[in-house]
Amino acid sequence: MLGMSPVASAIAENLAAVRERMAAAAARAGRKAEDVTLVAISKTFPASAIRAAWEAGIRQFGENRVQEWESKCGEVADLSAAWHLVGHLQNNKARRAATLFRTVDSLDSLELARRLDAARAEQGGAPGATRLRVLLEVRLAPEETKSGVEPAGVESLARGVLSLPHIELAGLMCIPPFAEDPETARPYFRRLRELRDAVRAATGATLPTLSMGMSHDFEVAIEEGATEIRVGTALFGARL
Repeated sequence: MLGMSPVASAIAENLAAVRERMAAAAARAGRKAEDVTLVAISKTFPASAIRAAWEAGIRQFGENRVQEWESKCGEVADLSAAWHLVGHLQNNKARRAATLFRTVDSLDSLELARRLDAARAEQGGAPGATRLRVLLEVRLAPEETKSGVEPAGVESLARGVLSLPHIELAGLMCIPPFAEDPETARPYFRRLRELRDAVRAATGATLPTLSMGMSHDFEVAIEEGATEIRVGTALFGARL
């Protein structure tokens, strides 16, 4: 595109293609594409790629590790964007995460939630002030490499998180087992929606967010009710 660097031009073109896919999937489900938030997964990519994506119109970004984000967040501190932590968070990094991110999308234990809540309180946040947004990561398949709360424990964890004054529980997140055929992920996405609906009914919490679907399967996720999709490769290209 005229006036853009090759990297920025490629990201802008990729974004247009992703938006088209989102719109088509939403139409098939009788939904509006604008009701689905695109979170650009910028892990392993430099701050310059984040800036190019922001200039193309993206406002939500996901990082996988606290330390990696610390190494590059200063270069994009001037951007008005929401920063998500999407990777597994260790308890001993909760304080740093509560400072660096607007939302932690991979909460999987009450101990971690309490540490995040305490860290947010230390920052001077009073009840009613801006809270740290979190999603519960649900482990829907018995993969040793995946973290997350078991489905049977979601309601209990949700009740515990809802009691914390500095935490805003927004919904659920999952990462299905990878498969070449995106249809393979459909039962997992459907299960997450059903879990969210059950917890919503049991607790009275609104839980508006279902974060599910990545570059290869987000159309299926949208068809099953995703309100956030996490897209990296389809936007930025192959991982560095």
